[in-house]
Amino acid sequence: MSETAQIIVGLLFLLAVFAATRFGIHWRMKRACTYIVKDLERRHAYDPTSAAGLPYATMDWLKLGLRDFRPKALASLVLNGIAEKTPDGKYYLLQGSQDPNE
Repeated sequence: MSETAQIIVGLLFLLAVFAATRFGIHWRMKRACTYIVKDLERRHAYDPTSAAGLPYATMDWLKLGLRDFRPKALASLVLNGIAEKTPDGKYYLLQGSQDPNE
């Protein structure tokens, strides 16, 4: 195989790995959003009075293992108007919010 063909194959491989990692991150964020919405629904957190404190709302810097996408997913839900944060750090679903998978 010529040197040019090796470079092209290597670049294509790098591009495939990049696309696969982006797809994996998107898939895990989507799962985390679904988990949070279902958790808030299970806790019946639909208004500020029934808001629930979520233990995964902040990142734990000392935790070892796979990356936890829930804090970023929760921030994304708040940013997109699906959930809201109360001044005391609890979260609730906004009325009329829809499932992030739809």
